[in-house]
Amino acid sequence: MNWFTLIEKCFWFGTAAVGFAVLFNVPPRTLVNVFLIAAAGCVCRLLFMEGGVNIILATFLGGCLIGLLSILGAHKNVTAPFILSIPAVIPMVPGVFIYRLILGLVRIAEYSNGNYPSQLLSDTVNYGMKSLFILMAIAMGVAFPMMISRKETAKNFLVSKRVKNG
Repeated sequence: MNWFTLIEKCFWFGTAAVGFAVLFNVPPRTLVNVFLIAAAGCVCRLLFMEGGVNIILATFLGGCLIGLLSILGAHKNVTAPFILSIPAVIPMVPGVFIYRLILGLVRIAEYSNGNYPSQLLSDTVNYGMKSLFILMAIAMGVAFPMMISRKETAKNFLVSKRVKNG
């Protein structure tokens, strides 16, 4: 993958994340951070996939980076990490795999006698399992850094800062 393609994909990934952030009414001061966090997660995922890593593991690692960067961005913007991480991770949802899963299920339902082709069943289960594992990788990837740094949330940071000052 050349650099132009990588930058283009990251731009569109970040733009989609900002679109979801606007849809979810996140504070306008956080939109630039949502864009940058989503673009960084995209770079991580794409580079690992380009290096031969499975899409599920690459998505997990990209989600971990998004979770970590959202914690750091939450301290900077004085907001909850989920406000930054959820819109940034939504473009990672495997839409094509879910579409093919639903299409396969509809095709299987068309066979009323149960004599559907085994390749159709195999492909449908494959897309379903890939979709499921990618969604689990997204959820665990974003949650993992937040669980590890649970004591260092923005809320605790603000409370401890106020206690020291006053």
